[in-house]
Amino acid sequence: MDDYKNRSYGAVGIGMKGKVGIVVVDYQLAFTESKYPLGGAPLVMRGLANTARLLKVARLHNVPIATCFTAYKSERDMPHWKVAAVRDQFRLDHPSSALDPQIYDEDYDVVVCKSGPSIFFQTPVVPYFIKEGVETVVITGCNTSGCIRASTIDSFQWGFRTIVPEDCVGDIEEGPHRDNLRDVGRRYADVSSADEVIAYIRQSTR
Repeated sequence: MDDYKNRSYGAVGIGMKGKVGIVVVDYQLAFTESKYPLGGAPLVMRGLANTARLLKVARLHNVPIATCFTAYKSERDMPHWKVAAVRDQFRLDHPSSALDPQIYDEDYDVVVCKSGPSIFFQTPVVPYFIKEGVETVVITGCNTSGCIRASTIDSFQWGFRTIVPEDCVGDIEEGPHRDNLRDVGRRYADVSSADEVIAYIRQSTR
């Protein structure tokens, strides 16, 4: 039995409506290149490939895109991370901080450096989306159980319709990936797919 369902969790769909904006969370080399301690997880690489496919269509239809990476000047200005690789390598001058070229178009995307899990926390992404008239925010990136979950909740709290394409996000392990998507899908967002978002973009921007 699904007691959450019996108590009405997930009973109301959000749906995509109005103009779409896409956030791309932390598809930086630290997570996408296997030579780094956090890099190259299979679910993350699947998410990277599907996000690249989604973004190609989004740019053709003038969809606002905000992408981010996480980096710090020194350990002094970073939060109290419990992840050793973050403390050791997530520095502004470290090559692992660079955005993966598969998802980044420097002539199109708005780029922010974030200091916490959410792309919206103390960054200009919300004002940018408001200026662009965005009503629906699509969340892509990694990791599902950390920065994707945090960004999803912040998007919800800012009043955006929030969509998480399952195949555009990834994590180190499948269990946390599935568990967190199931939970945000009960409460804050619709869990969708790259193909569904692409179809909406094409239909809504004719």
